[in-house]
Amino acid sequence: MQLKTLLPLTAAAVLLPSLGFAQEESTVAEALEAVATLNTEMVFIMNSLLFLVGGFLVFFMAAGFCMLETGLVRSKNATMQATKNVALFSLAAIAYFIVGFNLMYPGDGWVIEGMLGGFSATVLEPVGVTAEDVYDVTYASVGSDFIFQLMFCAAVASIVSGAVAERIKLWPFLVFVVVLTGVIYPIQASWSWGGGFLDEMGFSDFAGSSIVHAAGGWAALAGVLVLGARYGKYGKDGRVTVMPGSNLPMATLGMFILWLGWFGFNGASQLAMGTISDVADVSRIFANTNTAASGGAIAALILSTLLYKKPDLTMVLNGALAGLVSITAEPLAPSLGAATLIGAVGGVIVVFTVPLLDKLKIDDVVGAIPVHLFAGLWGTMAVPLTNSDASFVTQFIGMAAIGAFMFTASLVVWLILKAVMGIRISDEDQVTGLDKTEMGMEAYPEFGNT
Repeated sequence: MQLKTLLPLTAAAVLLPSLGFAQEESTVAEALEAVATLNTEMVFIMNSLLFLVGGFLVFFMAAGFCMLETGLVRSKNATMQATKNVALFSLAAIAYFIVGFNLMYPGDGWVIEGMLGGFSATVLEPVGVTAEDVYDVTYASVGSDFIFQLMFCAAVASIVSGAVAERIKLWPFLVFVVVLTGVIYPIQASWSWGGGFLDEMGFSDFAGSSIVHAAGGWAALAGVLVLGARYGKYGKDGRVTVMPGSNLPMATLGMFILWLGWFGFNGASQLAMGTISDVADVSRIFANTNTAASGGAIAALILSTLLYKKPDLTMVLNGALAGLVSITAEPLAPSLGAATLIGAVGGVIVVFTVPLLDKLKIDDVVGAIPVHLFAGLWGTMAVPLTNSDASFVTQFIGMAAIGAFMFTASLVVWLILKAVMGIRISDEDQVTGLDKTEMGMEAYPEFGNT
C-alpha cells in the first residue's frame, strides 16, 4: 500500500476516538469522511488566518507611510501630514465597505461584463457561521478577505498623500480619497483581481506593482500637475530650491515599517496557506521581497554616491521602497539573485527619476511618483523575465489600460475639485505653514518653524 493511502487511514485511526465514533462500529469510509471534514476546516482556517495576518501587517504600513511622509515634509507641515494619513485610512475603510469591495469583486454581478461591477455594500458571514454554511461558498472567510483587500486600497491613497504634500487643502484632498478608494481604484482592480478582461487576457500582477502602486502613482501625478509646485520650489531661471525634510530618522523608521508590512503585502497575496506547497511559496515570497528591498537600497546608495560624491539617505530610503515595489508584480517565481537584481533596477530608477521630475518642474515632495509609478511600471514589465506564463505584450496592455484609466479618472476628479472647492493653499499660508493656517496646531511648537 502506498504512503499516500496509509496516511489518511493512520490519521483516521488516531482521530476516531476524539471524533466520538465507536471504534468497533466505525467503518473506514466514515473515518475518511471525518478526516476530509477536518482537512476542509483546516484549509478554511489557515487561508483565513493568512488574510488576517497579512491584513494587519499591511495595516501597519499606514504607520509607515505616515512616518515617512511626516519626516520628509518640513516641520511646519508635519501635523497636517499626520492628520491626512489618519483621515485617509478611515475614509478608505468606509468607502471600500460601502461600495468598493463589491465593485472590485463583482462575482457574477457585472454591470458591464469584465469592465464594471455592481455598486453595493459589503456583507460579512452571519455570526456563528458553521462548516456546513461555508464549504460550498468560499475557501476563506469574507471578513478576512475584505480586511486584507481594504489595506491595499488604503495604500493607494497614502501614495497620493505624500506627492501632493505641503500645499493642498485638507478637505478637497479627503473628498478625492473617498472617490479614489470607493470607485476609481476598485474599478481598475476588478479588471485583474476581480476576474475582468485583463485577467482573461492573462495579465499578471501578483500583488500589485501596477494595480496598487503604479495606480497610486498615476493618481498622484494627476494631482501634482493640477495642484502645481510648492511656492518657491522652482525659480524662473530654472533653479531648484532644496526643501529638506524635518526628521530623517522618523522617515527612516517609516521606511522600515513599510518594509515589514510588505511581507504581508506580498506574502499574503499567495491567497492560500492550506497546503505544504502554499506555505513553501509564502516563505519564498518573503525571501524574495526582502532581498529585492536590499538590492534597491544598495543600488541607490552606490549610485547616489557616484553621482553626488556623498550618499543621499532619502535616495537610499526610496531605493529600498522602489525595490519592494519592483518585486511586487512577481515575488514568487524569481530566484534570490534575480529578485535582488529586479529590486536593484528599482533603486537605480529612483536615483535618476527624482531629479528628472525636478527638471520637468513636477513637485513630488516625498518621491512617491518615482517609487510607486516608475518602479511599478518596471516591476510589471519585468514579470516575463522570470515567469514563463506571462507575456510582454499582455503586460504592456494591462499596464497601459490601468495607467490610462487611473490618470484620466483622477485628473477629472482633481479638476472638478479645483473648480468647485479650490485645492491649493495660498502662497502666504505655505510660507507660514499648513500646521498653523489649516490645523491651528504645530507638531514641534518648541522649535519654531523651519
